[in-house]
Amino acid sequence: MREILGRRRKLLFRRGGRSALLGAALHCATEWRWPVLPGVGLRSGGRQPVGGRLGLGERATRPCGCPDPDCVVPGAHPFDPGLLAATTDARMVRWWWANRPDAPVVLATGGRAPCAVSLPAVAGARALAALDHFGVRLGPVVATPTRWSLLVSPYDLAELGELLNSQEWVPSSLRFHGEGGYVVLPPSQIGAGKMRWERPPATSAAPWLPKVATIVDALVMASTSTPDGDSRLAY
Repeated sequence: MREILGRRRKLLFRRGGRSALLGAALHCATEWRWPVLPGVGLRSGGRQPVGGRLGLGERATRPCGCPDPDCVVPGAHPFDPGLLAATTDARMVRWWWANRPDAPVVLATGGRAPCAVSLPAVAGARALAALDHFGVRLGPVVATPTRWSLLVSPYDLAELGELLNSQEWVPSSLRFHGEGGYVVLPPSQIGAGKMRWERPPATSAAPWLPKVATIVDALVMASTSTPDGDSRLAY
């Protein structure tokens, strides 16, 4: 029976549509023990980006579900419930998505949960190619048309501060999602487009995650190793 239920969860995790969102949220919470909660999502009505992707200079045509009409990350953040409500409890996850089946899946980063390092999509594609060239082992990578997030093992602010202080220079395009932060997971639909796995995790066990120091060191090396001394990750 357990094996049958496991197969059903994997199918839900891979399918498109509402069942995929619930399946992904349940899989993260119960199989991987990643605390999740529903994101605010987009308001109904209006046109979506063609093909689920934004063109150059194009803004999302569907506003965020939050009260801010000028929200800069439409759909891609917690609101009600707040981030502190993130849980691994299957009953709560089912209740949330039963009431909001289109809600994005939000991972609360930090603590015992994965953290992340993110950068713009163009720089992200270059960074992954460089990290592969250097032989750096990567964990799951989440992508939207505008930004990519590399999941890493949990770290605290003191560890991150010491790491950044040890570097002479760090690309300004990097963002760090640690304690008190979050990352939206596939197959969520947000204002920037549909989330996807650029590097998918294994669904049978908790994904392996690299240390943040390994990723930052490699990104700094990739960014400063161009022939003309310019940065590959500047934007």
